Amino acid sequence: MYTKLRDIPALFELEKNDAVWIASDMKNLLYECISHDDDSDLNVFLDGIIDIIGPGGTILVPTFNWDFCKGKTFDYCKTPCKTGSLGKIALKRDDFKRTKHPIYSFAVWGKDKEELCSRDYKSSFGIESPFTYCREKNAKNIFIDVECQHSFTFVHYVEEMEGISYRYLKDFTADYIDENGVKTTRTYSMNVRDLSEDIFITIYPFEEDFKKIGASRRFTANGIPMKVIKMGDVYPIIADDVKNNRSRKICTYTSQES
Repeated sequence: MYTKLRDIPALFELEKNDAVWIASDMKNLLYECISHDDDSDLNVFLDGIIDIIGPGGTILVPTFNWDFCKGKTFDYCKTPCKTGSLGKIALKRDDFKRTKHPIYSFAVWGKDKEELCSRDYKSSFGIESPFTYCREKNAKNIFIDVECQHSFTFVHYVEEMEGISYRYLKDFTADYIDENGVKTTRTYSMNVRDLSEDIFITIYPFEEDFKKIGASRRFTANGIPMKVIKMGDVYPIIADDVKNNRSRKICTYTSQES
C-alpha cells in the first residue's frame, strides 16, 4: 500500500520534543511520489516532522562539503551542500539555519537552533560539535534509502571521543566567508584515517547489537528501506568495539581489497 509523502514522517515513531538527524537519499522516494501523482515537494516531508516534534524539538540535516580540505574557500551563505537534496532544501528555508563548521555543517531547525549555530569549534567531531548534542539528547538518526556503512557519520565522532589509534586530527586551512560576508583565513580539523594502519570500520554487524537493546528499527515504505537509530543509546556499543574490537567489527584490508 502506498504511503503519501506527508504521512512518511509518522512511520518513524517520532515523539514531541525529539531531536532528529535526517540522513537520506530521496531520489527513489520522490520517484514513487511522482509515479503515484503525490506531492513531491520535500518541504512537505520536513513540515511533517516539524508537526510531530513541535517547537520543543530540533532537526539536523547534514549539509557537508569537503572542499575546504582542498584549500577552497568556504562561504557560509553560498557553499553548497554535497549530502543530498534534503540538505539543499533545508538551506533555502528561512526557519533553518546553518552551523559554522566549513566541513561538517548542518541545517538546523527548532528549539536548539540558535545554540547549535552559535558554536564555532575547530574539530569536525569534537566535544563542542553537534555530534555531542546528538549523543546527549539521544537524537533519533533516521535513514531513508541509505545504509549505515556510508551514512552513519556518528561513528567517526565516537572514534574521536575514544581516542583510537588508527585516526588522527589533521588541520586544514583556507579562506572562510562568514554569514556577514567577512572573509578571513581559518584553520579547522578533521579526524582522518591513518592510511598506514590499513583499518576501516564495517558498520553492518553493529545493527544487530543495536536491535537487541531496542535502539534500532528497520522498515520499508513504498519499497524504500528506512530505519531509526537512537544515537545516545548506541554510543557504548560502538565505543566498546572501536577500542577493543571485541567482535571483529574493525576489519583490516589490503589496497587490493578496498
